[in-house]
Amino acid sequence: MAYDFKTIISQFEIDGELVSCERYGEGHINETYLAVTEKGGVKTDYILQKINSKLFTNVPALMNNIRQVTEFNREKIKARGGNPDRESLSLVYTKGGETFYHCASCDGYFRVYKFITDAIAYQVVEKPEHFYQSAVAFGNFANLLAEFDASGLYEVIPDFHNTEKRFRDFEASLKADKLNRAKDIKKEIDFILSRKDYCGRIVNLLRSGKMPTKVTHNDTKLNNVMLDAKTGEYVAVIDLDTIMPGSICYDFGDSIRFGCNPAAEDEKDLSKVNFDLNLFDVYAKGYLSALGDGATKIEKDNLAFGAILMTYECGMRFLADYLDGDVYFRTHREGHNLDRARTQFKLIEDMEKLLPEMEKIVQKY
Repeated sequence: MAYDFKTIISQFEIDGELVSCERYGEGHINETYLAVTEKGGVKTDYILQKINSKLFTNVPALMNNIRQVTEFNREKIKARGGNPDRESLSLVYTKGGETFYHCASCDGYFRVYKFITDAIAYQVVEKPEHFYQSAVAFGNFANLLAEFDASGLYEVIPDFHNTEKRFRDFEASLKADKLNRAKDIKKEIDFILSRKDYCGRIVNLLRSGKMPTKVTHNDTKLNNVMLDAKTGEYVAVIDLDTIMPGSICYDFGDSIRFGCNPAAEDEKDLSKVNFDLNLFDVYAKGYLSALGDGATKIEKDNLAFGAILMTYECGMRFLADYLDGDVYFRTHREGHNLDRARTQFKLIEDMEKLLPEMEKIVQKY
């Protein structure tokens, strides 16, 4: 669908007139554009996004989350003497002071961010330094928001990391067994069921108040970190659509799940799937150096376990979807979700053996 970008961008507090607007980046959820304006011969870049309102059904609440967190971060960065326009996502508000514009003619919701200059988001970890810098970025993100009251955030995806509920959902899928697949995957089913005790550890700590509820990013992949184009050092964390209340153990754990396996997430040859303890060391060093005093002892004591828990949750979701008939995760071959689940389970087995060493690494830093 063609959009009237000139009219849309004119609703926001921007400098100058729109001179170009082209698709930008590799995101798959929202439609992202690089909008260039000009005033007095000076050009300014902005990121214009059409929000996926089919996925994010409550756009005002979603954008209020982003407003709260970015404004809080910007003030913290200013107090440190930093540059909030470069070190944080920065919303450009509409001329009416809103966080988004609803285009009635195209039934679209649009937002604008200031463009972060001279920075790159990598899609894959090309060298350990990239992984280290992503760790520093997410550790700094957690540190900035350590004092933020996460209770005021809208839960974009309810119970996203409520592992007890994920387990109940798995049991329901197993009971339904819509395609009669359970009989052939008894080993994988038993793997999930035998680790049921994992499910309550973090959620019970949060529920009891022993572990503080904090802002979680929930998509802590390398491509959501901007790295300086010259120095390679982290600049800012981006893509705040899934920020929600939770535990920093979730974000740390999901980064480890994603980054410490040199093989593909759907690798069929499990001999290639191994947990890389050296990369865990790299990430823990970066994350904890940036996190500093922004975490309690009980959070730090559970960071290594968080890696096991997030891998367990992900594998459980893959296996449940396989039992359901592959209705949630997009598949490209027969048994694709089963392969994905088996990869997660192999990582869990490795991490379970290495957990004492992982905990020592966390304590070291």
